[in-house]
Amino acid sequence: MSDPHTPGPRTSDLHTSDLHKEVSELERKSATAARLFDIRRIIGGLFVVYGVIVTIAGISPSDADLKKAEGVHINLWTGLAMLALGLFFLVWMKLRPAEAPAAPEADPAPGPRSDAG
Repeated sequence: MSDPHTPGPRTSDLHTSDLHKEVSELERKSATAARLFDIRRIIGGLFVVYGVIVTIAGISPSDADLKKAEGVHINLWTGLAMLALGLFFLVWMKLRPAEAPAAPEADPAPGPRSDAG
């Protein structure tokens, strides 16, 4: 038999530990979501993909394309610039990963207002 006067784990202690576990899990998920939906990944990826396509198109331009661009290999230069920009965004993302936003601090309870005027 258990003695009713023997202290055991209190219900509030169990709820507090569960709450701490849940909060830490949510913080971990929030950090993962912040990294997953980092806009630098999307911008960098798109610029790299389009840069590869435009660079391939600019490697061997037709005579009509060169004449239209006044002899400049515009697709090649634009594609290389897009590749460089996309790689810049991806390297930036790797060097400075996104962090989850900090939890808002609890505001102190508002006291009585004095509207003395």
